[in-house]
Amino acid sequence: MRGGIICKALRLICDQVTGTDISDAMIRVCKKLYAGDSAYTFYTAKAEETITPEVKYDIVTAAGCINWIDEKRFLAKMAEGMQEGGLLVIYDFGITDRMSGTPEFTNWYQEAYLSKFPKPFRKENVWTQADLPEGFVMEKQVSYEMEWTFSHEDLVDFMLIQSNVNFQIEKRTLSEKAARIWLHDTLKPFFKNGDKTLVFSGYSWYIRRNG
Repeated sequence: MRGGIICKALRLICDQVTGTDISDAMIRVCKKLYAGDSAYTFYTAKAEETITPEVKYDIVTAAGCINWIDEKRFLAKMAEGMQEGGLLVIYDFGITDRMSGTPEFTNWYQEAYLSKFPKPFRKENVWTQADLPEGFVMEKQVSYEMEWTFSHEDLVDFMLIQSNVNFQIEKRTLSEKAARIWLHDTLKPFFKNGDKTLVFSGYSWYIRRNG
């Protein structure tokens, strides 16, 4: 749920907003942040364990989760919980191996970073109409690129929360301290002349609940 930012955006167009996350800690943060607005409801759950609401949803967003969920169970829950005509928006973005004006970063990412922190298993299939059950229509799919500028230390912090790095820390094959030192030292040469801009890739899928 990324700190409830998605829910805050939805509140601009929705009278009631429900946020879920698999992290109890994230849910506690969101409940504290939005305690003053009774329009919000938060609870801990996997996407495919969403509780069917009394008043069905007009819009559902799923950010950064479909690579790990059971698609059939998730869509079955959406069929139960969404209004006819409702919109399901699935989207995410992620880091690429490109740093603006710095081709050497691509070599670092492909040869050093991915060797040190291989990508853990995740489903990366792009859904098509054939993947959707009856009653859902894939209306639109878009891909895009974004840029974000980082200082050296900000990029080290950001890389520490990537799944590649987290996987090894959680499995205790590498400590957080050791990972931070490695990232700090190997990224430092790119920041001799100040902040750097990274390129991110993203996608959005718009799926209509038609019956």
